[in-house]
Amino acid sequence: AFFWLVSLLLSSLIWFIAVKASDPQDEPLQKGLLIFGVMFSVLLQEVFRFLYYKLLRKAIEGLVALSEDGCSPISIQQMAYVAGVGFGLMSGAFSMINLLADSLGPGTVGIHGDSQLYFLTSAFMTMVLIFLHTFWGILFFHGCEYRRWWEITAVVVMHLAVSGSTFCNPLYVGSLVPSYLLMAAAAAWAYLLSGGSAQNLRRFLLCKS
Repeated sequence: AFFWLVSLLLSSLIWFIAVKASDPQDEPLQKGLLIFGVMFSVLLQEVFRFLYYKLLRKAIEGLVALSEDGCSPISIQQMAYVAGVGFGLMSGAFSMINLLADSLGPGTVGIHGDSQLYFLTSAFMTMVLIFLHTFWGILFFHGCEYRRWWEITAVVVMHLAVSGSTFCNPLYVGSLVPSYLLMAAAAAWAYLLSGGSAQNLRRFLLCKS
């Protein structure tokens, strides 16, 4: 969570400088800066995800050196899961804080003919991002651990795609549907990389040992 917050702080600082140094009346420029800010923030989050992986790798080496049996009490998969949950929860928390601040008013959602589903779709988008960050953490750490750079690239591309799809709003179908499809694909991928199988899933659903 702390690493995600640091990435948000740095991207916010860059965004603040860019907006103050530009003409606020130039709408095409401001839209371009918004797109740049989102893409830069995504890339910065992934950079800090990598830095966090390197830090955890050093921590595991220290735990192995101190343990009596030469094994780490925590696996890299467990750390990947926890890191993904931390990134996702902080991302979701900040998204909801901004929405709740806007909901205080003044005004009513949809009063000028806009969609009245803004808060509902924003809640669904926040949920999918929390899940995606969890799955991305597993995929990213697995790629770093086994030097499969295409897995890391896939995480970055998916993150850029989901963030970029929000520019389709208020056509919420254009952002929610692709995001949930990517979430399903990322969930299946992360499940398989974590050692899951169709047989295990069937036993789980049938409550068999």
